[in-house]
Formats: sequence, structure tokens, C-alpha cells
Amino acid sequence: MGAHPVLRYLRSERPNLRADVVAGLPGAISSVPDGMAAAVLVGVNPIHGLYASFAAPIAGGLTSSTRLMVITTTTAAALAAGSALEGVDPADRPDALVLLTIIAGVAMIVAGIARLGRYTRFVSHSVMIGFLTGISANIFFGQIPDLTGAKATGEFALAKAIDVVLHPSRIDVASLLTGLTALGILVGLSRTRLRAVSALVALVVPTAIVLIVGADSVARVEDVGQIPSGVPLPHLPSLSLLSFPLVTGALAVAAIVLVQGSGVAEAAPNRDGTVSNPNQDFIAQGVGNLAAGFFRGQPVGGSVGQTALNQAVGGRTRWAAIFSGLWMLVILAAFSGVVGLVAMPTLAAVLVFAAAGSLRPGELKTILRTGPTSQIAIISTFLATLFLPVAAAVGIGVTLSLLLQLNQEAMDLKVVELKPAGEGRWIEQAAPQSLTSHHTIVLDVYGSLLYAGSRTLGAHLPDPAGAEAPAVVLRLRGRTAAGATFVKVLADYAAALHAVGGRLYLSGVDHGLAELLRRTDRVDVSGPVQVFEASELVGESTAKALHEAETWAVDHRGDAKDQ
Repeated sequence: MGAHPVLRYLRSERPNLRADVVAGLPGAISSVPDGMAAAVLVGVNPIHGLYASFAAPIAGGLTSSTRLMVITTTTAAALAAGSALEGVDPADRPDALVLLTIIAGVAMIVAGIARLGRYTRFVSHSVMIGFLTGISANIFFGQIPDLTGAKATGEFALAKAIDVVLHPSRIDVASLLTGLTALGILVGLSRTRLRAVSALVALVVPTAIVLIVGADSVARVEDVGQIPSGVPLPHLPSLSLLSFPLVTGALAVAAIVLVQGSGVAEAAPNRDGTVSNPNQDFIAQGVGNLAAGFFRGQPVGGSVGQTALNQAVGGRTRWAAIFSGLWMLVILAAFSGVVGLVAMPTLAAVLVFAAAGSLRPGELKTILRTGPTSQIAIISTFLATLFLPVAAAVGIGVTLSLLLQLNQEAMDLKVVELKPAGEGRWIEQAAPQSLTSHHTIVLDVYGSLLYAGSRTLGAHLPDPAGAEAPAVVLRLRGRTAAGATFVKVLADYAAALHAVGGRLYLSGVDHGLAELLRRTDRVDVSGPVQVFEASELVGESTAKALHEAETWAVDHRGDAKDQ
């Protein structure tokens, strides 16, 4: 008998103990400040970020197809979760967070099973950069109150930052100095060998100074809520907190995580050359969220920073991510009591530094130089993310991507005239605006024929009005899909040709499209419209259609003279 599938899987994924165990430790250490800071973005006790940072890398690492991808807390997912929980009572927010994380995990698993990975490419790069830039700006502005120790009011992050600037008397000097010290450490260590642990140093050193000098005005993590000690235990969510905004918020989290995760997979190819499966990675991120939720953690996803660190410190297999989660569990068991002493301005400094570092000025400059379509996409998404809830911004971004795609397809459609040059060759030139009497013309089409593209085709086809008995050969090779709009455009053009005694010939038609045209009652393929199906020889059906059309034109011209 063969080995159990689980045993076969584990044997095929044997860890490189020397490399993966060592690589997992820096990941766990850096996850301490990252996880705590991510929880601050959600507006919950930082312990929830630490719980997610141990459960998600283990569960996600076991199931991902991108072996070096680390599934853990991300600022984008945290900000989306915080936006979804904004209207929830603070006392209920931890339980609501658990429920939101599990719903997001289920949505990701369903997306993976339904093989929706291919649809991430429909999200415009301009929209995605605009969204991520807006996320970074929200994080930066949103941490100004914690960084300065000032109480601020406002409906969105930018408004709160402006409120602090307009009321400088609210700033606590000790908190500001603590935050600036942490920022100085982060900047100073960013170009040294200690970069991997710079965030941890930025938490520990200023916090130690605060404790030594007794700066009681500086807020600490324990002020947010009690820090449980020991190893976390599984926890079932309370369904009483289920609501429509919570579900839509979870779906927004899932959308953000899945699009970001696909980018992580591209940046961390498997060492053995195997291609990552985006649908399997969707499932892995969903499993990571389920594990995080059941251990009272927050939403997680493929982390760009943690994955890059995993590569940099020498991770060899998926076990490097798994060991980072196991190391985090050890840290939680040994040091959870110390977490409450961390100064809140240091967490704000970590987030501000991460937000500034995630900006991509080079890509922003390139996108803004590529034309009005890209400019509209990036600016609109950025403003939506800055001033609207994250769920609404995601919806606007996705909708904008689809609209831009359809608009671009319609704009890119082009109709050209083909003239035979002998020996099966054709000369391409601009199509005329109108048809000539008793003349046959061959037209070819570039661009999509779906939706708006079909209507653009109808507007670009030469006008039959004023001509007598013109014949048009429309080449459709490679068109395997067409909708009702395309059929209507063909029917209307065929009717316009028939009204002046002309005919329409369709060449290079895919067999499936030909059957569709025969089934519909809008296009009479036995009368004024003739269909020539595509063959293996490129141009053969168009040559036959042209011969048929010219023969008909000659016969029709002769009949007209006899009359």
C-alpha cells in the first residue's frame, strides 16, 4: 500500500532545517512590531495582530503554491478591516473582527475553488497603484495623532491629521519625542545589516527610555486593553454580530488581499522553476485567514515585506514561513507580558515609516505620463481611498477598471480595407467612409467586438447610403465570442446594404460563431448575408468570399443593364 497523502506531501516538502529554521526567526521577530502596528490600524488590542502572525504563516505556508510567500498581517488588509469595523461598538469590535476575518477567509477559499485567479488581471495597474498610494496616505495621516500623543477629531485620516496641525497645543511633547526617536532609529538602521530587526529596535529602545524616565503621559499598549498571557487558544466567533456592512467589509478585505497576493507571487517565484497557481494561493490565503480568525487574529494576506525578508535571509522551502509562525508562538508564550509596556508612539512611527516606504514615486511618475486614461484611473482611485470607506473605494476601483477596459477596447477598435496583392497577399489601407456603387470591398477589424466595441464597429463601417448594389466582405477570423450587440450591429448593417441592393459576406468565421448566426433570426445567413467559415489556410475563406462577392456584383451589374 502507498503512503498516506499527507505523509507523501510532507516528504515531498522536506524542510532545509539549517536554512529554514534560521530564516524563520527574523521573520518572527519583525512580525512582532508589524503585527502590533497592523492591529492598531484596525483599532483593536495589538495582541490580535500577534495572534494572526503566528497562526496564518503556519496554515498558509502549508497550503500555498508560492512556497516562499509569507501569509501574515498587511497594512492594506488591516486598514480595510478597520474601515469595516468603524461603526461597531468598541466593546464588540474584537468579536466582530474574528467574524470578519473568518468570512474573508471563506470568500478567498471560494474564489480559489471557483478559479477566479485569472480575473485579477482585469484590475488596472493604474487603479491598483492609486489604491495602494491612497492606503499609504491614509496610514501616514491616520498615525499623526498617536505619533504626537494628541487627541484629534475627523471623519477620515486626513481630517484628523489636519486637526492636529491646527491645534498644536494638544501635542504631548514626550509622546512626540518618543515617536521621533523611533523614526530616527528606523531611518538610521534602514541601510544597515540590522534592517531586518530595525522595527523591533525602534519599539524597544524608545519604550525603555519612557519607562526609565517615567514619562507617564506617553500612551502604552496596555492602555488599549488587557494583554492575555500564554499561548492563545481557539475561539469561535459570535454570529450575533453578523451584519451586511460586516459582510461587505469582509469581501472588500478579500478583494484587496487577493490582488495583493497575486503581486507577491510574481515577486517570489519558486526556486525549482514550478509556476505558482494563483487559485491555490487564493485558497492558502483563505486558510490563513480561517486559522487567524479561529485564534482571535485579524485579516491576513500575502505580505510583500515579509516575503522579501524570507528570501533575503535564506529561506529555501515553504517551511521557512511555517517556522516563522512557530517562532512567533514561542515569542508569545515567553514575552506576551512585555507587550503591554510598548509605547504607542513607537507603533505609530513603524506605520508611518512603512507607509512612506511603500510609496512608488517611479511608478506614479510613469503612470501620470502615460495619458489621460491612466491619469483618471490613478487620481480617482487615490481620492476615493483617501476620502471614502475602504469597501467603497475597492468597489469604485474595480468598477473603474472594468469601465476603462471596455472604453479602451472600444477606442482601440479599428476598421481597415484589404486589397488583394496577388499570391495570397493583401495590402492594408484606411477604410473609406462610404461605399461605391457596384463595387466589392474587403474589410478587416482590429479590437474587441464585445459590448461597446460592437457599437464602435457599427459607427466605423462604410456608409451604404447613396450607393447601388455594393458588396462588403467583412473578415472575422479569430472572433470566437460575440454577444447580442454584435449580432444587432451585423443585422442592421446587412439591412442597410439590402436596402440599396447590396450584400454582406462574412469570412474567416469561427464554426461556433457561424452556428450562433444561423440560430439567430436577426441575421439571414441564407439571403443577404453569406457566411464563409475559417479554414486552416489563412486567407482562404476571405478569397472565396471575395470571389463570390465579385461574381455576384458582375451578375447584378449585368442584370441592371439588361433592365
